[in-house]
Amino acid sequence: MPAATSSEDPDHAIVATWRAESARLVGALTRVTRDVELAEDLAQDALVAALEQWPTTGVPQNPGAWLMTTAKRRGIDHFRRADVLRRKVEELGHAGRGEQAAMPDLDAQVDHIEDDVLRLIFLTCHPVLSAETRAALTLRLVGGLTTAEIARGFLATESAMGQRISRAKRTLSEARAEFELPTGAERTRRLDDVMAVIYLIFNEGYTATSGTDWMRPDLSDEAMRLARMLAALAPDEPEVLGLQALLEIQGSRTAARLDDSGAPVLLEAQDRTRWDTMLIRRGLAALRRAEQLAARGKPVGTYVLQASIAAEHARAARAEDTDWRRIAALYDVLARVAPGPVVEVNRAVAHGRAFGPDAGLAVLSEVGADALGDSPLVPSVRGDLLERAGRHEQAGASFTEAAARTRNESERALLHRRAQENMGRVPKPR
Repeated sequence: MPAATSSEDPDHAIVATWRAESARLVGALTRVTRDVELAEDLAQDALVAALEQWPTTGVPQNPGAWLMTTAKRRGIDHFRRADVLRRKVEELGHAGRGEQAAMPDLDAQVDHIEDDVLRLIFLTCHPVLSAETRAALTLRLVGGLTTAEIARGFLATESAMGQRISRAKRTLSEARAEFELPTGAERTRRLDDVMAVIYLIFNEGYTATSGTDWMRPDLSDEAMRLARMLAALAPDEPEVLGLQALLEIQGSRTAARLDDSGAPVLLEAQDRTRWDTMLIRRGLAALRRAEQLAARGKPVGTYVLQASIAAEHARAARAEDTDWRRIAALYDVLARVAPGPVVEVNRAVAHGRAFGPDAGLAVLSEVGADALGDSPLVPSVRGDLLERAGRHEQAGASFTEAAARTRNESERALLHRRAQENMGRVPKPR
């Protein structure tokens, strides 16, 4: 959690505090108001108040508590204006009277508030919403992404995405969706969606779909925290443990994924001494627990398999020590369990490393040209395999194609550099 202090630049503090606190804020307000749309409106009101006041009054000692107190006061005002909700005024007023004593330090209430965030995820993954809408609403309320950012990720217009998110909140309200954590079979039914959304948030943080930065570590950190909370809630579910393991191990590489100038560093070129060993240990421990449960007959799926692949990288002290044959075998299993173009592209990489670039190109050739829309993934992987095969002119063309597709500026710069390096190795005609 960013530690905003009174000496910080107000604009920076507001952005950092909002990113760190918005999910907790909306979750706590939803618990109080039982209305996710109203909760988000109150949180936004508090954000606007911070934008107006902090540049003049300075950043408060506890910015998160300030936002919470302000939002609750706005909530009290809202309910006071609504006679039909007078009972809620009394409830919220009761909470508000003790605010200064109870709210100055959110850390003192962390357990309760973290419950709220998890409840918020289960709420946004309610079955009355479509899978895509669940993801969009979670990214908005839990991930703190703007409507424009979510729209880019879903290849939709900002206005269409804004309408979809508004409809989703109304749908939850009309369905009287409960904010309480589901139990029993209902919890089990929603686990898959909750895990998918947490993984989506992590991936947006691990490789941003747009913008100037290649990564958004705040989102990745939030996803890892949520995965740990979910694993604590469902400690006997191998897939939940697999998700935690996958995110912890992948997240361990964050510091090594950028060089000193901020340029992306690919996996095999990373300084592995910069990998976070604590995250690796935690991830491997979660994977071991999942494997123990699997040995007792509990079914496993894609997250355990992906975590097993990530673990192979984590166990290799040097890139050249990586057991690519085992990784290729794991991808073969994953392709049977969860077939799809992204898995096939990654399988092509693994086969290319294990058995030579031509083997990887053979796997990649089975992926349809438009299987991933305008994603740069297929041409960038093709470029890498062609480069390793010594076919530099074709590699350069593939990297150029990939660079034209990405919306992330750091990734575009990397792809352009690799295109130029390959074109520079093409023999000049005599």
